[in-house]
Amino acid sequence: MAYNLGWLDVSDRLVTLDSANPFEQTWETPFGLPPFEAIKPEHFPPAFEAGLEQHRANIEKIKSQPDAATLANTIDALEMAGRGLNRVSKVFFNLSGAHTNDALQEIERDMAPKLAAHSSAIFLDQTLFARIKYLHGRMAELGLSEEQARMLDRYQSWFKRAGAELNDAARARVSEIQQQLATLSTRFNQNVLADEQAWHMVLDGEEELAGLSDSLREAAAKAATDMGLEGKHVITLARSSVEGFLTFSARRDLREEAFEAWGARGAKPGDTDNRGLLVEIVALRAEMAKLMGFDTYADYTLQETMAKTPDAVNDLLLKVWEPAVAQVAEERDALAALAKSEGENAEIAPWDWRYYSEKQRKAQYDLDEAELSPYLSLENVINAAFETANKLFGLTFTPVETAPKYHKDCRVFDVRDGDGKHVAVFIGDYFARSSKRSGAWMSGFRGQRKLHGEVRPVIVNVMNFAAVAPGEDVLISFDDAETLFHEFGHGLHGMLSDVTYGSLSGTNVTRDFVELPSQLFEHWMRHPKALERFARHHKTGEPMPADLLKRLQAARNFNQGFSTVEYTASALVDMALHAHPADKAIEDVEAFETATLEKIGMPKEIIMRHRLPHFMHITGGYAAGYYSYLWSEVMDADAFGAFEEAGDIYDAETAKRLKTNIYAVGNKRDPEEAYRGFRGRGPEIESLMKKRGFAV
Repeated sequence: MAYNLGWLDVSDRLVTLDSANPFEQTWETPFGLPPFEAIKPEHFPPAFEAGLEQHRANIEKIKSQPDAATLANTIDALEMAGRGLNRVSKVFFNLSGAHTNDALQEIERDMAPKLAAHSSAIFLDQTLFARIKYLHGRMAELGLSEEQARMLDRYQSWFKRAGAELNDAARARVSEIQQQLATLSTRFNQNVLADEQAWHMVLDGEEELAGLSDSLREAAAKAATDMGLEGKHVITLARSSVEGFLTFSARRDLREEAFEAWGARGAKPGDTDNRGLLVEIVALRAEMAKLMGFDTYADYTLQETMAKTPDAVNDLLLKVWEPAVAQVAEERDALAALAKSEGENAEIAPWDWRYYSEKQRKAQYDLDEAELSPYLSLENVINAAFETANKLFGLTFTPVETAPKYHKDCRVFDVRDGDGKHVAVFIGDYFARSSKRSGAWMSGFRGQRKLHGEVRPVIVNVMNFAAVAPGEDVLISFDDAETLFHEFGHGLHGMLSDVTYGSLSGTNVTRDFVELPSQLFEHWMRHPKALERFARHHKTGEPMPADLLKRLQAARNFNQGFSTVEYTASALVDMALHAHPADKAIEDVEAFETATLEKIGMPKEIIMRHRLPHFMHITGGYAAGYYSYLWSEVMDADAFGAFEEAGDIYDAETAKRLKTNIYAVGNKRDPEEAYRGFRGRGPEIESLMKKRGFAV
């Protein structure tokens, strides 16, 4: 697809490539999806080089034009430049996370610093910055729309925060730092994946399977078969596998072995040791912040968030930390009493918590995961997410059987609105495999924009549920069902985007706002009215019994101390790490982690949800930003209250305001203004405390 801006020609195709390279071709596929079957690892290096060359040429044309800067010849042109490079990057980095291999990882290591250098060259360019400053200084007289003004202001900010106002030497050093960080972060993430791939536990015989549910046994048998261990059972470090094992296994020694492997990712001596890498990453970030005029990296990165300062973040985190720690003490004592009653006299250890917590929930509420999961088949939960999107926003999801896929397990859907208009393509990639990093996330192969022609997005949700044998129903936990709704909420944020500029579309918002659409969507999954509709037995189709539903709701805040401490500890350590003074080097991240946890009073029976050596959030876009889940939770708890106040969780008028002000708005409005546009006021923390079951 080519776009002619009069003096600047840009295209998604990279015409300098060999014609056999898919990135040189127009993709005649359904909805212009990447022709995955035709794209091979060897196509990426020349495509990246051609994309970089094309983008550099476009930038030179923008810089060298004789006319004075206008929105069209500068901001619009920057937005459209680099389309070919963007197409290559979107395909490559989605595959590097969801379906990688040795060849792709080698390319990623090679390209990471080159792409960082390319980005720095643009955002540190003095000629470009001069054009943007000229426009920004005359913003009031340009007659701009709200979105145009927002886009111009964002470019001014992006260039300044990249270091465009620094002197020559400082700009050169910032560019070097960005390249080093790209290299180190790539190695860090690949090391975590390597450690996850390298470990598995073979369970041989009924004694080692003791306590495991039928669905977990089926998943473990499938994992064993995939490894050529027919007749055995295998536990892997995919979260759904290892957490299920820790929850149900009656073998304390095996729980300890699995837990230690899970916690040690990235922290073992050898080629995959991330401890030294993180020391370098933190030092480089601190140096960059100092160059930018900030005391710490946390001060630098929080400047343009809703939180603004580390003090504001810590204030929120500690408001939930203190009651959560107090509740953990009560939970621990209850678990210890239960363990003792069963003949276990050892203190509760981290590998015991999930096991005895599940038993305690059964004893206290007559509720356990094995009773719930038959009503939470993966198919039912996916359909429930689709139905909720339909009831709120009028969306329908139709399978596209002829669509190309990057893995056979992927599912592709044509998403349309109530008028039958195409809205997006949605890809669901639900099962764990060795080529996929752990966790769950939303991404996109194409973003939404309307500049120089309407372009609708291609959105992907990636999960890591344990697969079972063909023909068997995949049963997931209640937490897994919430995760699916969470990522689908991110997906809706991308699919419903309705902006002109691609840089402002979808999830391109501040980190402490981006989790609002995802966490808010979870509310519909766990609401009794929704569960009555979709929580049906995978074999009989019977709805979840009213008594079971009642017990589920009664247990809603069970173990809330544990889950709050597990998460909040990670957020507090992340903030401490990046708010550390630049002139006081951190030499040992594990020692820093231990000291920080001791300072805040971390219960010894729990570890951080993400220990520093495998904390991939903070080597990605969440450095000094992991707090954002809680910050957004203040808003999501308060926002769902709007539907409750309307008396209908699918209220049409409230849903319309939600779509307009939250899901469709992207970053064309300040996030605080966007929230007020929906709710009519700012968020109130009392809703969060009530949601988590803490006293207000």
